[in-house]
Amino acid sequence: MLKIPDLHTHSTASDGTLSPTALVEHAVAAGVETLALTDHDTLAGIAEAQDAAARCGLRLIPGVEVSVTWGGRTVHIVGLGVDTASATLREGLAGLQAYRLWRAEEIGRRLAKAGYDGALEGARRHAAGTLIGRTHFARFLVQRGAASDLRDVFKHFLVAGKPGHVPGEWTTLEQALGWIHAAGGIAVIAHPARYDFTRTKMRRLLGELKECGGRGLEVVSGSHSRDDYFVYARHARDEGLLASAGSDYHGPEKPWIELGRLPPLPDGCTPVWTAPAFASASGAGA
Repeated sequence: MLKIPDLHTHSTASDGTLSPTALVEHAVAAGVETLALTDHDTLAGIAEAQDAAARCGLRLIPGVEVSVTWGGRTVHIVGLGVDTASATLREGLAGLQAYRLWRAEEIGRRLAKAGYDGALEGARRHAAGTLIGRTHFARFLVQRGAASDLRDVFKHFLVAGKPGHVPGEWTTLEQALGWIHAAGGIAVIAHPARYDFTRTKMRRLLGELKECGGRGLEVVSGSHSRDDYFVYARHARDEGLLASAGSDYHGPEKPWIELGRLPPLPDGCTPVWTAPAFASASGAGA
């Protein structure tokens, strides 16, 4: 029986806590046979993950999670099976990385005004790579004793109306899909339930995704409930989209989200990993 691939994970190249090598080794230990590394707005961990996958006999799908502004909200698009040498994708991601650096500096400035000096330096110490995200600030603030856990930090410091909030100004849906398609990848909307869109707004997003050549929807996600699986399976079937599955694993600090524990897709879904384009664009490590 084919094991469900895990097509949404993170490493220390973005805001995960395991190195790409450690992530691959952990996936193998958990029984995962096919894994996509999809760090936020960067491909920096792919080469290391591919080397580790080749040693471990795991199929590694090169991926990325692109930050998009749509409908006044931040939406994430996972690109699966991308060519990491694509100049178009790399140039697009470089622009997002530059914005992320500015945003990190601005978060640091705003937290300093609120009495939390050294936040940028503290966040940088928690970031193993060059990308500094809100999660790194959250880890610093927890370490400093300003909050009890990461969820508490986001609630009191990093959301709209709070001292460290900086509104995201990312790329457009059309541009993100253009980058992914130029790199030969398949574009999938990540964890749709997290956006809390109305049914009408979600259908509009899915319609625009299809107009731009997007192919898939993450039906099974580590942040989805069992009911969410069936809601988004219906969306995928209604819109003729491929169904994806991913834990959105960031590390062992969240034991309720683990590699290798994904349930099967609901009946009637067409898995993204069965599409002919997925095999040709998979970039398998083994």
